[in-house]
Amino acid sequence: MEDSIRFAVRAFGPFEAAVEKVWKAYCQETGCKLQLEAVPMDLPLLHDAVLGKDGLRKGDWDIAHLNTDWIAEAHATGAIEDLTPYIKIKSPDDFPDGWSGSLLGMQTFDGKILGLPFHDGPECLIFRKDLFEDPSEKEAFRREHNLELAPPGNWDDFVRIARFFQRPEQGLYGSVFAAFPDGHNTVFDFCLQLWTRGGELVHADGTIQIDTPAAREGLNFYRSIIRDNTAVYPQCESLESVKAGRAFANGEVAMMVNWFGFASICEVAPSSRVKGKVDIAEIPHGPSGKSTSLNVYWMYALGTGSRHKDVAYDFIRFAVSRENDRLLTLEGGIGCRLSTWHDSEINRLIPYYSKLEALHKNSRTLPRQPAWAKAAAIIDEVVRKAIDTDLPVSSILREGQHQINKLSASYEYKL
Repeated sequence: MEDSIRFAVRAFGPFEAAVEKVWKAYCQETGCKLQLEAVPMDLPLLHDAVLGKDGLRKGDWDIAHLNTDWIAEAHATGAIEDLTPYIKIKSPDDFPDGWSGSLLGMQTFDGKILGLPFHDGPECLIFRKDLFEDPSEKEAFRREHNLELAPPGNWDDFVRIARFFQRPEQGLYGSVFAAFPDGHNTVFDFCLQLWTRGGELVHADGTIQIDTPAAREGLNFYRSIIRDNTAVYPQCESLESVKAGRAFANGEVAMMVNWFGFASICEVAPSSRVKGKVDIAEIPHGPSGKSTSLNVYWMYALGTGSRHKDVAYDFIRFAVSRENDRLLTLEGGIGCRLSTWHDSEINRLIPYYSKLEALHKNSRTLPRQPAWAKAAAIIDEVVRKAIDTDLPVSSILREGQHQINKLSASYEYKL
């Protein structure tokens, strides 16, 4: 509509609430008379709407939430506006020094800035500290395993502790995985299993290689844990990260590997049943690997087809202010500004918020390649086959590698 700003929003209650409040504040401050048409969408639908159907370039959307998985595709297809000229005229406060460099690199191409940070929070181990610190639980674990109960440092300990806390009759499960096949959740888990076992996704020649010993070890483990009804929440294959996080916030899960934001929301969401009972730690690792994290972040992007580019940019600039970055955090998202990370009130409310900067220093990113979404879909199918069939993992990975090689051959660059 000519009198509306159309915003493709990542469906998540805290995101939707923050966008609505920030738009209202923007209109009050600027006198903007345009209406906001914010449309929340889950990941596959959002990608299809803004990139698959070319919605950002065609003008169907003025603004979109894009994550770093999609930024190279958006750049290659001319879907999003270079914000550099707008920033030179009227930059966000403290830009770029107000943000960690880890949140500015992925959307910068040859000096062009294609988005501003919206929401972040690398993956980590999230656990119920009330359970881990309970003297009776510690004694029971010591009697059963002759070990001290503590957040697991390796994947073997993770399984052992998950089985210890698996008590479905009490409504408690040892762990939960976001294993819904949407081209994201299982792909992230695949990469974390690979990296924490000493493997690499992108090799020195620039190609994606998934048929490797570390990948076989990691995928065999993932198949085993997802199927283990003595260790995990039922039907993980139907859960994406939001639903897995909700199960944890409902007090149904002892520990999980998920985004930092799902720990944070436990402290700020009125519906949380675990407020004050949560902490975070490093992700476990395999015998020949070390802990790492995954940094995938969301940003505001301006569509090249927008009919309201000046207003849309001005709103984005307003939305990433100190005040609004903090507001997002209080709603249950994760602010991206250094000022939010160090905010004393935020750190009182979310005691582990101060650990966010350290997570960034130990985080990795996914390949910044235009066809990454297609490659991720292949990896997603690889993981789905591992979960749903009894085919040997080696043959599943070999076929997946064949599909990635075919995809790479259809592009001018290596994949």
